[in-house]
Amino acid sequence: MIMTSSVPTIHIYILFFLTILGNASCQKSIISEQKTSSKPNYKVEVSKAKIDESKIDGMTLVAPPSQFEQDPMPALRAVNVEWIAVVPYAYTKLGDPNVHFGQSTQQWWGETPDGAVETIKLGQKSELGVMLKPQVYVPGSWTGGIDYQNDADWQAWEAAYEKYIMTFAEIAAAQDVPLLCIGTEFKVSTIERPDYWIGLIEKIKSVYKGKLTYAANWDEYPHITWWDKVDYIGVDAYFPLSTEAIPKVSDLVQAWQPYAKEMKMHSKKFNTPILFTEFGYMSVEGCAGKTWELEKNRSVLIYNEQAQANAFEALHQVFYPQNYWAGGFIWKWYPNEFAGSGRMSKDYTPQNKLGQTILSNWYLTD
Repeated sequence: MIMTSSVPTIHIYILFFLTILGNASCQKSIISEQKTSSKPNYKVEVSKAKIDESKIDGMTLVAPPSQFEQDPMPALRAVNVEWIAVVPYAYTKLGDPNVHFGQSTQQWWGETPDGAVETIKLGQKSELGVMLKPQVYVPGSWTGGIDYQNDADWQAWEAAYEKYIMTFAEIAAAQDVPLLCIGTEFKVSTIERPDYWIGLIEKIKSVYKGKLTYAANWDEYPHITWWDKVDYIGVDAYFPLSTEAIPKVSDLVQAWQPYAKEMKMHSKKFNTPILFTEFGYMSVEGCAGKTWELEKNRSVLIYNEQAQANAFEALHQVFYPQNYWAGGFIWKWYPNEFAGSGRMSKDYTPQNKLGQTILSNWYLTD
C-alpha cells in the first residue's frame, strides 16, 4: 500500500475509560458504553483475550525525526505489545534505478542506520522482540510501481537495493535481531524477477542467521513462488472487507472468510506460517474498505473510533485461533507523540483510541 507522511489537521479527542465485564473464560465480553459530552458514544465487543501466547503481538514504530526525548518502549509494554517493527527508510524515484539511504540523504534520524540501532537497543532493553524492516519510499508512488523497461536498469537498481538490504542484514546480525524483513511490496520485481530475490536471500543468510520474511501486498503474496526460502509468508493485510461506514464485527468476520481460507491453503502449500507484516485501519468511517483510496481523501473523511475498533476485533477473532497465523505488526505507533496529538486523528495508530483497548485485551499474557 502507499505510505505517506502527510500530517492532517484535527481536533484532540479525549481518551475515556472502559470497564471490561465478564471473566477470562468467556468467549465474548462487552465493554460498557461510556457517555461523554466531547465525543460520540462508542462500545467495543471483546473476545477471549489470549488463545496462543506464541503469537507475535507487534506494533510498527514510526521513526522519529530526531533522537528520542524519552524511551517510548514502556508505553508500548503498558498496552501489552511484545514486538516492535523498526523501519529504516530508503527512497527510490520512479525511473531512477538507485536506492538512496543513510545520514547523507537528510532523512529523519530514526530512519538512518544509527537511529535504527538505537531503537533496536531500546526495544531489547524493554524485552521486546524486534523485526528490522528496511523499507523503500517512492515519492508520488509506491514500491509496487517500481518497474524498468530494460535489464540494465533492473540490474542497477537490484545492485543498489542489495547494498541497502545487506547493510541492515549486518546490523540485524550484530544486534541479535530475531526477525528481518527483506523487502516490502515490490509487486513487479518479486513476481517477474524471482531469481534475484532467491539469490538475495542466500546472500543475506551468509551474514544473518535469524528468521526472514518478506512483506507482500495483500494481492501480491499468492503470486510469489519462493516462500519456502523464508520463515514467514509476510502479508501486508489491507484486504478490502466492507464499504459500510461502521460495519458490525460479525459482518467483518464473515468478510474475512475467503481471504483466510486462501491464506491457510497457501501456508499449507509452502509449509510456512502467515505473518501480517503490516495491518491496520484508519480511525474513520469506511476504514475496512479500500485503504489506499481512503488515504487520499482523509481530510474529508468522518472520524470514527468505533469503525477502527470493530475492524481490529474482527481480525483477531478470525486469526488468533489459527495455527497457521503467526501474528502481526500493526501500522503504526508514534513514539512520545513526537509530532503532537494532531497527527493521530484519522490516522492508523490506535493510540488513545478504542482500538488500543481492543489490542491491549488481545495482547494480554495469561
